[in-house]
Amino acid sequence: MHLSENEGIEGKSFVVTGGLGFVGSALCLELIRRGAQQVRAFDLRQSSPWSHLLKLKGVNCIQGDVTRKEDVERVLRGADCVFHLAAFGMSGKEMLQFGRVDEVNINGTCHILDACIDLGIKRLVYCSTYNVVFGGQKILNGNEALPYFPIDRHVDPYSRSKSIAEQLVLKNNARTLKNDTRNHLYTCAVRPAAIYGPGEDRHLPRIITMARLGLLLFRIGDKTVKSDWVFVDNLVLALIMASMGLLDDNNDKGKRPIAAGQAYFICDGSPVNSFEFLQPLLRSLDYDLPKRSLALEHALVLAKICQGVYTILYPLLNRWWLPQPFILLPSEALKVGVTHYFSYLKAKEELGYVPMVTSREGMDSTISYWKQRKRQILDGPTIYTWLFCVVGMTSLFCAGFLPDMGIMFLLRAICLFVFRSMWMTRLVFIIATAVHFIEAIYAWYLAKRVDPVNARGWFWQTFALGFFSLCFLLKRARE
Repeated sequence: MHLSENEGIEGKSFVVTGGLGFVGSALCLELIRRGAQQVRAFDLRQSSPWSHLLKLKGVNCIQGDVTRKEDVERVLRGADCVFHLAAFGMSGKEMLQFGRVDEVNINGTCHILDACIDLGIKRLVYCSTYNVVFGGQKILNGNEALPYFPIDRHVDPYSRSKSIAEQLVLKNNARTLKNDTRNHLYTCAVRPAAIYGPGEDRHLPRIITMARLGLLLFRIGDKTVKSDWVFVDNLVLALIMASMGLLDDNNDKGKRPIAAGQAYFICDGSPVNSFEFLQPLLRSLDYDLPKRSLALEHALVLAKICQGVYTILYPLLNRWWLPQPFILLPSEALKVGVTHYFSYLKAKEELGYVPMVTSREGMDSTISYWKQRKRQILDGPTIYTWLFCVVGMTSLFCAGFLPDMGIMFLLRAICLFVFRSMWMTRLVFIIATAVHFIEAIYAWYLAKRVDPVNARGWFWQTFALGFFSLCFLLKRARE
Protein backbone atom coordinates (compact mmCIF):
# COMPACT_ATOMS: atom_id res chain seq x y z
CA MET A 1 0.00 0.00 0.00
CA HIS A 2 1.58 3.27 -1.13
CA LEU A 3 -0.11 6.34 0.33
CA SER A 4 1.05 9.82 1.22
CA GLU A 5 1.84 10.56 4.86
CA ASN A 6 -1.49 12.29 5.50
CA GLU A 7 -3.79 10.29 3.22
CA GLY A 8 -7.27 10.08 4.71
CA ILE A 9 -6.35 12.41 7.58
CA GLU A 10 -6.23 15.96 6.24
CA GLY A 11 -9.61 17.65 6.51
CA LYS A 12 -11.20 14.66 8.25
CA SER A 13 -12.85 14.29 11.64
CA PHE A 14 -11.69 11.62 14.08
CA VAL A 15 -12.85 10.16 17.38
CA VAL A 16 -10.39 8.42 19.69
CA THR A 17 -12.04 6.49 22.53
CA GLY A 18 -9.79 6.40 25.55
CA GLY A 19 -8.33 9.59 24.13
CA LEU A 20 -7.00 10.92 27.43
CA GLY A 21 -4.92 7.80 28.00
CA PHE A 22 -1.26 7.20 27.22
CA VAL A 23 -1.71 5.83 23.69
CA GLY A 24 -4.91 7.74 22.97
CA SER A 25 -3.37 11.13 23.69
CA ALA A 26 -0.30 10.34 21.55
CA LEU A 27 -2.62 9.32 18.71
CA CYS A 28 -4.71 12.49 19.03
CA LEU A 29 -1.61 14.69 18.88
CA GLU A 30 -0.27 12.85 15.84
CA LEU A 31 -3.60 13.21 14.01
CA ILE A 32 -3.54 16.94 14.71
CA ARG A 33 0.04 17.14 13.47
CA ARG A 34 -0.94 15.41 10.24
CA GLY A 35 -3.69 17.93 9.49
CA ALA A 36 -6.90 16.43 10.83
CA GLN A 37 -9.73 18.94 10.79
CA GLN A 38 -11.14 17.78 14.13
CA VAL A 39 -10.03 15.27 16.74
CA ARG A 40 -12.28 14.31 19.64
CA ALA A 41 -10.79 12.56 22.67
CA PHE A 42 -13.63 10.54 24.20
CA ASP A 43 -12.84 9.41 27.74
CA LEU A 44 -14.50 8.57 31.02
CA ARG A 45 -12.10 10.87 32.85
CA GLN A 46 -12.46 14.62 33.00
CA SER A 47 -8.71 15.12 32.91
CA SER A 48 -5.41 13.29 32.70
CA PRO A 49 -1.70 14.21 32.61
CA TRP A 50 -2.11 14.86 28.87
CA SER A 51 -5.44 16.72 28.81
CA HIS A 52 -3.89 20.21 29.08
CA LEU A 53 -1.56 19.59 26.13
CA LEU A 54 -4.40 18.07 24.10
CA LYS A 55 -6.60 21.13 24.61
CA LEU A 56 -3.65 23.40 23.85
CA LYS A 57 -3.18 21.62 20.49
CA GLY A 58 -6.87 21.89 19.61
CA VAL A 59 -8.15 18.46 20.57
CA ASN A 60 -11.76 18.44 21.72
CA CYS A 61 -11.81 16.51 25.01
CA ILE A 62 -15.26 15.04 25.68
CA GLN A 63 -16.21 13.20 28.85
CA GLY A 64 -18.47 10.18 28.43
CA ASP A 65 -18.84 6.46 28.96
CA VAL A 66 -18.61 3.92 26.13
CA THR A 67 -21.09 1.76 28.05
CA ARG A 68 -23.76 4.45 27.58
CA LYS A 69 -25.16 4.34 24.05
CA GLU A 70 -26.34 7.96 24.14
CA ASP A 71 -22.82 9.15 25.04
CA VAL A 72 -21.31 7.15 22.18
CA GLU A 73 -23.78 8.48 19.61
CA ARG A 74 -23.30 12.05 20.82
CA VAL A 75 -19.52 11.91 20.41
CA LEU A 76 -19.33 9.90 17.17
CA ARG A 77 -21.82 11.98 15.23
CA GLY A 78 -20.13 13.54 12.19
CA ALA A 79 -16.89 11.57 12.48
CA ASP A 80 -15.12 10.11 9.45
CA CYS A 81 -13.06 7.53 11.35
CA VAL A 82 -13.07 6.03 14.86
CA PHE A 83 -10.11 4.63 16.77
CA HIS A 84 -11.51 2.44 19.53
CA LEU A 85 -8.84 2.29 22.26
CA ALA A 86 -10.99 2.48 25.40
CA ALA A 87 -10.63 -0.65 27.54
CA PHE A 88 -10.66 -1.75 31.17
CA GLY A 89 -8.90 -4.40 33.23
CA MET A 90 -5.57 -4.75 31.44
CA SER A 91 -3.52 -5.29 34.61
CA GLY A 92 -3.52 -5.19 38.38
CA LYS A 93 -6.56 -5.25 40.61
CA GLU A 94 -8.80 -3.93 37.79
CA MET A 95 -8.46 -7.35 36.13
CA LEU A 96 -10.63 -8.83 38.90
CA GLN A 97 -13.60 -6.52 38.29
CA PHE A 98 -15.23 -9.01 35.95
CA GLY A 99 -18.51 -7.18 35.42
CA ARG A 100 -16.90 -3.85 34.58
CA VAL A 101 -14.39 -5.52 32.26
CA ASP A 102 -17.15 -7.09 30.17
CA GLU A 103 -19.30 -3.96 30.31
CA VAL A 104 -16.55 -1.73 28.91
CA ASN A 105 -14.73 -4.09 26.57
CA ILE A 106 -17.70 -5.97 25.08
CA ASN A 107 -20.80 -3.82 25.55
CA GLY A 108 -18.84 -0.65 24.84
CA THR A 109 -17.54 -2.11 21.58
CA CYS A 110 -21.08 -3.08 20.57
CA HIS A 111 -22.20 0.52 21.13
CA ILE A 112 -19.31 1.78 18.99
CA LEU A 113 -20.22 -0.62 16.17
CA ASP A 114 -23.91 0.28 16.28
CA ALA A 115 -23.15 4.00 16.28
CA CYS A 116 -20.82 3.65 13.30
CA ILE A 117 -23.54 1.88 11.30
CA ASP A 118 -26.29 4.29 12.34
CA LEU A 119 -24.23 7.46 11.82
CA GLY A 120 -22.62 6.50 8.52
CA ILE A 121 -19.01 6.20 9.70
CA LYS A 122 -16.92 4.25 7.20
CA ARG A 123 -13.73 3.41 9.14
CA LEU A 124 -13.20 1.76 12.53
CA VAL A 125 -9.77 0.75 13.86
CA TYR A 126 -9.87 -1.43 16.97
CA CYS A 127 -6.91 -1.62 19.37
CA SER A 128 -6.81 -5.26 20.46
CA THR A 129 -4.12 -7.33 22.19
CA TYR A 130 -1.77 -10.27 21.71
CA ASN A 131 -3.90 -12.11 24.25
CA VAL A 132 -6.61 -12.94 21.73
CA VAL A 133 -4.35 -15.77 20.49
CA PHE A 134 -2.10 -16.24 23.55
CA GLY A 135 -3.21 -18.03 26.67
CA GLY A 136 -0.03 -19.47 28.13
CA GLN A 137 1.22 -21.59 25.22
CA LYS A 138 4.64 -21.12 23.68
CA ILE A 139 4.57 -19.14 20.40
CA LEU A 140 7.66 -18.46 18.30
CA ASN A 141 7.41 -15.79 15.59
CA GLY A 142 3.64 -16.22 15.39
CA ASN A 143 1.48 -14.63 12.70
CA GLU A 144 -2.12 -13.75 12.00
CA ALA A 145 -2.92 -17.27 10.78
CA LEU A 146 -2.98 -18.47 14.41
CA PRO A 147 -6.50 -19.27 15.67
CA TYR A 148 -8.13 -17.44 18.53
CA PHE A 149 -7.34 -18.92 21.93
CA PRO A 150 -10.48 -20.75 23.17
CA ILE A 151 -12.74 -18.28 24.95
CA ASP A 152 -13.47 -20.60 27.89
CA ARG A 153 -9.78 -21.25 28.57
CA HIS A 154 -8.65 -17.66 29.15
CA VAL A 155 -7.41 -17.20 32.72
CA ASP A 156 -8.48 -13.55 32.96
CA PRO A 157 -11.60 -11.62 31.91
CA TYR A 158 -9.64 -8.94 30.05
CA SER A 159 -8.19 -11.35 27.46
CA ARG A 160 -11.53 -13.10 27.04
CA SER A 161 -13.44 -9.85 26.60
CA LYS A 162 -10.91 -8.41 24.15
CA SER A 163 -11.08 -11.60 22.08
CA ILE A 164 -14.87 -11.40 21.92
CA ALA A 165 -14.75 -7.69 21.07
CA GLU A 166 -12.17 -8.16 18.30
CA GLN A 167 -14.20 -10.91 16.70
CA LEU A 168 -17.29 -8.69 16.82
CA VAL A 169 -15.38 -5.85 15.17
CA LEU A 170 -14.02 -8.01 12.36
CA LYS A 171 -17.34 -9.79 11.75
CA ASN A 172 -19.02 -6.41 11.33
CA ASN A 173 -16.61 -5.49 8.55
CA ALA A 174 -18.30 -4.46 5.30
CA ARG A 175 -21.71 -4.01 6.92
CA THR A 176 -23.94 -1.66 4.94
CA LEU A 177 -24.46 1.72 6.53
CA LYS A 178 -27.97 2.35 7.79
CA ASN A 179 -28.76 5.49 5.81
CA ASP A 180 -26.33 4.99 2.93
CA THR A 181 -26.73 1.56 1.38
CA ARG A 182 -24.05 2.24 -1.24
CA ASN A 183 -21.33 2.51 1.42
CA HIS A 184 -20.05 0.19 4.10
CA LEU A 185 -18.30 0.19 7.46
CA TYR A 186 -14.77 -1.15 7.13
CA THR A 187 -13.02 -2.42 10.24
CA CYS A 188 -9.65 -3.82 11.25
CA ALA A 189 -7.84 -4.74 14.47
CA VAL A 190 -4.35 -3.84 15.63
CA ARG A 191 -2.83 -6.24 18.17
CA PRO A 192 -0.02 -4.45 20.05
CA ALA A 193 2.63 -6.04 22.26
CA ALA A 194 3.32 -4.68 25.76
CA ILE A 195 3.42 -0.90 25.36
CA TYR A 196 6.12 1.33 26.82
CA GLY A 197 7.38 4.87 26.47
CA PRO A 198 7.61 8.19 28.35
CA GLY A 199 4.47 8.60 30.43
CA GLU A 200 3.22 4.99 30.16
CA ASP A 201 0.84 4.66 33.10
CA ARG A 202 -0.06 0.98 33.47
CA HIS A 203 2.94 -1.36 33.55
CA LEU A 204 6.02 0.73 34.29
CA PRO A 205 4.76 2.76 37.31
CA ARG A 206 3.69 -0.43 39.03
CA ILE A 207 6.99 -2.19 38.29
CA ILE A 208 9.08 0.81 39.38
CA THR A 209 7.08 1.26 42.58
CA MET A 210 7.60 -2.40 43.44
CA ALA A 211 11.33 -2.07 42.76
CA ARG A 212 11.60 1.08 44.88
CA LEU A 213 9.88 -0.65 47.80
CA GLY A 214 12.03 -3.75 47.44
CA LEU A 215 9.08 -5.91 46.44
CA LEU A 216 10.51 -7.25 43.17
CA LEU A 217 11.44 -10.47 44.92
CA PHE A 218 12.20 -12.78 42.02
CA ARG A 219 12.26 -13.26 38.28
CA ILE A 220 9.69 -15.55 36.71
CA GLY A 221 10.94 -18.30 34.41
CA ASP A 222 14.44 -18.55 33.00
CA LYS A 223 16.43 -16.04 30.97
CA THR A 224 15.57 -17.71 27.66
CA VAL A 225 11.93 -16.60 27.90
CA LYS A 226 11.22 -13.87 25.33
CA SER A 227 8.29 -11.64 24.46
CA ASP A 228 7.57 -8.49 22.46
CA TRP A 229 7.36 -4.83 23.42
CA VAL A 230 6.20 -1.89 21.33
CA PHE A 231 7.17 1.76 21.72
CA VAL A 232 4.21 4.12 21.82
CA ASP A 233 5.24 6.05 18.68
CA ASN A 234 5.46 2.80 16.72
CA LEU A 235 1.98 1.80 17.85
CA VAL A 236 0.55 5.21 16.91
CA LEU A 237 2.13 4.86 13.46
CA ALA A 238 0.55 1.42 13.06
CA LEU A 239 -2.89 2.68 14.08
CA ILE A 240 -2.74 5.52 11.58
CA MET A 241 -1.54 3.21 8.81
CA ALA A 242 -4.36 0.82 9.63
CA SER A 243 -6.86 3.65 9.19
CA MET A 244 -5.31 4.41 5.79
CA GLY A 245 -5.67 0.76 4.89
CA LEU A 246 -9.43 1.12 5.30
CA LEU A 247 -9.78 3.86 2.70
CA ASP A 248 -12.08 2.64 -0.07
CA ASP A 249 -10.94 5.22 -2.65
CA ASN A 250 -7.50 3.62 -3.01
CA ASN A 251 -8.74 0.34 -4.43
CA ASP A 252 -10.00 -0.88 -7.76
CA LYS A 253 -13.73 -0.77 -8.22
CA GLY A 254 -15.49 -3.65 -6.53
CA LYS A 255 -12.58 -4.50 -4.24
CA ARG A 256 -12.51 -3.97 -0.50
CA PRO A 257 -9.78 -1.91 1.20
CA ILE A 258 -6.67 -3.94 1.91
CA ALA A 259 -7.01 -3.77 5.70
CA ALA A 260 -10.76 -4.42 5.79
CA GLY A 261 -11.58 -7.32 8.09
CA GLN A 262 -7.91 -7.91 8.94
CA ALA A 263 -5.91 -8.15 12.16
CA TYR A 264 -2.27 -7.10 12.55
CA PHE A 265 0.38 -7.87 15.15
CA ILE A 266 2.42 -4.77 16.01
CA CYS A 267 5.72 -4.72 17.87
CA ASP A 268 9.26 -3.31 17.78
CA GLY A 269 10.48 -6.53 16.20
CA SER A 270 13.04 -7.28 18.92
CA PRO A 271 11.86 -10.12 21.20
CA VAL A 272 13.58 -9.94 24.58
CA ASN A 273 13.31 -11.28 28.10
CA SER A 274 11.07 -8.85 30.00
CA PHE A 275 13.35 -8.65 33.03
CA GLU A 276 16.40 -8.02 30.83
CA PHE A 277 14.43 -5.40 28.90
CA LEU A 278 13.60 -3.51 32.12
CA GLN A 279 17.06 -3.82 33.62
CA PRO A 280 18.55 -0.61 32.08
CA LEU A 281 15.56 1.39 33.28
CA LEU A 282 15.70 0.11 36.86
CA ARG A 283 19.47 0.48 37.07
CA SER A 284 19.27 4.07 35.84
CA LEU A 285 16.95 4.75 38.79
CA ASP A 286 19.29 2.97 41.24
CA TYR A 287 16.90 0.07 41.71
CA ASP A 288 17.89 -3.57 41.42
CA LEU A 289 16.37 -6.46 39.54
CA PRO A 290 15.91 -9.60 41.63
CA LYS A 291 18.70 -12.13 41.36
CA ARG A 292 16.58 -15.12 42.34
CA SER A 293 14.40 -16.90 39.78
CA LEU A 294 11.12 -18.65 40.42
CA ALA A 295 9.81 -21.43 38.21
CA LEU A 296 6.62 -20.53 36.35
CA GLU A 297 4.70 -23.31 38.09
CA HIS A 298 5.55 -21.90 41.53
CA ALA A 299 4.88 -18.33 40.39
CA LEU A 300 1.41 -19.37 39.24
CA VAL A 301 0.67 -20.84 42.67
CA LEU A 302 1.59 -17.54 44.34
CA ALA A 303 -0.34 -15.61 41.69
CA LYS A 304 -3.49 -17.65 42.35
CA ILE A 305 -3.15 -17.07 46.09
CA CYS A 306 -2.76 -13.33 45.46
CA GLN A 307 -5.77 -13.40 43.14
CA GLY A 308 -7.79 -15.18 45.80
CA VAL A 309 -6.94 -12.55 48.42
CA TYR A 310 -7.90 -9.69 46.12
CA THR A 311 -11.08 -11.50 45.06
CA ILE A 312 -12.12 -11.57 48.73
CA LEU A 313 -11.45 -7.82 48.78
CA TYR A 314 -13.65 -7.33 45.68
CA PRO A 315 -15.92 -4.64 47.25
CA LEU A 316 -12.81 -2.56 47.99
CA LEU A 317 -11.04 -2.83 44.63
CA ASN A 318 -12.00 0.71 43.62
CA ARG A 319 -10.61 2.24 46.82
CA TRP A 320 -7.57 4.42 46.19
CA TRP A 321 -5.83 3.17 49.33
CA LEU A 322 -5.90 -0.49 48.28
CA PRO A 323 -2.54 -1.02 46.55
CA GLN A 324 -1.95 -2.96 43.38
CA PRO A 325 -0.95 -6.61 43.95
CA PHE A 326 2.80 -6.80 44.52
CA ILE A 327 2.76 -10.33 43.10
CA LEU A 328 1.70 -10.72 39.48
CA LEU A 329 -1.71 -12.22 38.80
CA PRO A 330 -1.92 -15.52 36.82
CA SER A 331 -2.26 -14.00 33.34
CA GLU A 332 0.56 -11.54 34.05
CA ALA A 333 2.81 -14.37 35.23
CA LEU A 334 2.14 -16.23 31.97
CA LYS A 335 3.02 -13.15 29.92
CA VAL A 336 6.48 -12.79 31.48
CA GLY A 337 7.12 -16.50 32.10
CA VAL A 338 6.24 -18.04 28.72
CA THR A 339 7.95 -17.30 25.41
CA HIS A 340 5.55 -15.71 22.93
CA TYR A 341 6.50 -13.29 20.20
CA PHE A 342 5.07 -12.44 16.81
CA SER A 343 6.02 -11.16 13.38
CA TYR A 344 4.80 -7.83 12.04
CA LEU A 345 5.44 -8.98 8.45
CA LYS A 346 1.77 -8.80 7.47
CA ALA A 347 1.53 -5.20 8.71
CA LYS A 348 4.70 -4.39 6.80
CA GLU A 349 3.48 -5.92 3.54
CA GLU A 350 -0.11 -4.65 3.62
CA LEU A 351 0.14 -1.38 5.56
CA GLY A 352 3.77 -0.43 5.07
CA TYR A 353 4.45 -0.54 8.82
CA VAL A 354 8.08 -0.52 9.89
CA PRO A 355 9.05 0.55 13.46
CA MET A 356 10.26 4.14 13.31
CA VAL A 357 11.87 3.92 16.76
CA THR A 358 14.20 1.09 17.75
CA SER A 359 13.90 -0.63 21.12
CA ARG A 360 17.14 1.00 22.31
CA GLU A 361 15.98 4.48 21.29
CA GLY A 362 12.60 3.89 22.89
CA MET A 363 14.14 2.72 26.15
CA ASP A 364 16.58 5.65 26.18
CA SER A 365 13.71 8.14 25.97
CA THR A 366 11.80 6.19 28.63
CA ILE A 367 14.82 6.28 30.93
CA SER A 368 15.19 10.05 30.44
CA TYR A 369 11.54 10.54 31.34
CA TRP A 370 11.73 8.43 34.50
CA LYS A 371 14.98 10.00 35.69
CA GLN A 372 13.34 13.41 35.37
CA ARG A 373 10.19 12.17 37.08
CA LYS A 374 12.20 10.67 39.96
CA ARG A 375 13.75 14.08 40.62
CA GLN A 376 10.26 15.54 41.00
CA ILE A 377 8.86 13.06 43.51
CA LEU A 378 9.67 12.07 47.07
CA ASP A 379 12.19 9.24 47.02
CA GLY A 380 12.92 6.89 49.88
CA PRO A 381 14.08 3.51 51.12
CA THR A 382 12.43 0.11 50.79
CA ILE A 383 9.39 -1.02 52.71
CA TYR A 384 11.65 -3.09 54.97
CA THR A 385 13.34 0.08 56.25
CA TRP A 386 9.92 1.61 56.87
CA LEU A 387 8.85 -1.44 58.86
CA PHE A 388 12.10 -1.47 60.86
CA CYS A 389 11.85 2.21 61.83
CA VAL A 390 8.11 2.55 62.37
CA VAL A 391 7.66 -0.76 64.19
CA GLY A 392 10.82 -0.17 66.22
CA MET A 393 9.87 3.32 67.40
CA THR A 394 6.27 2.29 68.06
CA SER A 395 7.45 -0.69 70.09
CA LEU A 396 9.78 1.51 72.18
CA PHE A 397 6.95 3.95 72.91
CA CYS A 398 4.48 1.20 73.82
CA ALA A 399 6.99 -0.60 76.05
CA GLY A 400 8.11 2.57 77.80
CA PHE A 401 4.90 4.49 78.33
CA LEU A 402 1.82 2.25 78.05
CA PRO A 403 0.48 0.00 80.84
CA ASP A 404 0.94 -3.77 80.81
CA MET A 405 -1.82 -5.40 78.79
CA GLY A 406 -1.90 -7.83 75.92
CA ILE A 407 1.17 -7.64 73.71
CA MET A 408 2.62 -4.77 75.79
CA PHE A 409 3.87 -7.30 78.31
CA LEU A 410 5.95 -9.04 75.65
CA LEU A 411 7.31 -5.75 74.24
CA ARG A 412 8.28 -4.59 77.73
CA ALA A 413 10.03 -7.87 78.44
CA ILE A 414 12.08 -7.56 75.25
CA CYS A 415 13.05 -3.97 76.03
CA LEU A 416 14.05 -4.88 79.59
CA PHE A 417 16.23 -7.66 78.22
CA VAL A 418 17.93 -5.26 75.80
CA PHE A 419 18.12 -2.03 77.83
CA ARG A 420 18.08 -3.53 81.38
CA SER A 421 15.66 -0.96 82.83
CA MET A 422 12.50 0.99 82.04
CA TRP A 423 14.14 4.39 82.47
CA MET A 424 16.77 3.42 79.90
CA THR A 425 14.02 2.30 77.48
CA ARG A 426 12.28 5.66 77.86
CA LEU A 427 15.54 7.55 77.52
CA VAL A 428 16.40 5.72 74.28
CA PHE A 429 12.96 6.55 72.85
CA ILE A 430 13.23 10.24 73.83
CA ILE A 431 16.75 10.59 72.40
CA ALA A 432 15.78 8.77 69.19
CA THR A 433 12.72 10.98 68.76
CA ALA A 434 14.79 14.13 69.35
CA VAL A 435 17.43 13.03 66.85
CA HIS A 436 14.74 12.23 64.26
CA PHE A 437 13.18 15.65 64.83
CA ILE A 438 16.51 17.45 64.38
CA GLU A 439 17.18 15.44 61.21
CA ALA A 440 13.68 16.28 59.97
CA ILE A 441 14.26 20.03 60.54
CA TYR A 442 17.54 19.82 58.63
CA ALA A 443 15.81 17.85 55.85
CA TRP A 444 13.12 20.51 55.59
CA TYR A 445 15.67 23.34 55.24
CA LEU A 446 17.75 21.35 52.74
CA ALA A 447 14.66 20.37 50.71
CA LYS A 448 13.62 24.03 50.55
CA ARG A 449 16.77 24.55 48.49
CA VAL A 450 16.98 21.38 46.37
CA ASP A 451 13.37 20.11 46.23
CA PRO A 452 10.96 22.80 47.46
CA VAL A 453 7.84 21.12 46.10
CA ASN A 454 8.36 18.10 48.36
CA ALA A 455 9.84 19.91 51.38
CA ARG A 456 6.94 18.98 53.65
CA GLY A 457 7.10 15.35 52.52
CA TRP A 458 10.85 15.21 53.23
CA PHE A 459 10.21 16.58 56.72
CA TRP A 460 7.68 13.91 57.69
CA GLN A 461 9.51 11.06 55.99
CA THR A 462 12.77 11.99 57.73
CA PHE A 463 10.94 12.37 61.06
CA ALA A 464 9.70 8.79 60.64
CA LEU A 465 12.85 7.24 59.20
CA GLY A 466 15.66 9.49 60.37
CA PHE A 467 19.01 9.06 58.65
CA PHE A 468 17.62 6.43 56.26
CA SER A 469 15.50 9.14 54.61
CA LEU A 470 18.10 11.88 54.95
CA CYS A 471 20.57 9.83 52.88
CA PHE A 472 18.25 10.04 49.85
CA LEU A 473 17.85 13.80 50.23
CA LEU A 474 21.61 14.32 50.57
CA LYS A 475 22.14 12.30 47.40
CA ARG A 476 19.62 14.46 45.56
CA ALA A 477 21.40 17.58 46.82
CA ARG A 478 24.71 16.29 45.44
CA GLU A 479 23.10 15.66 42.05
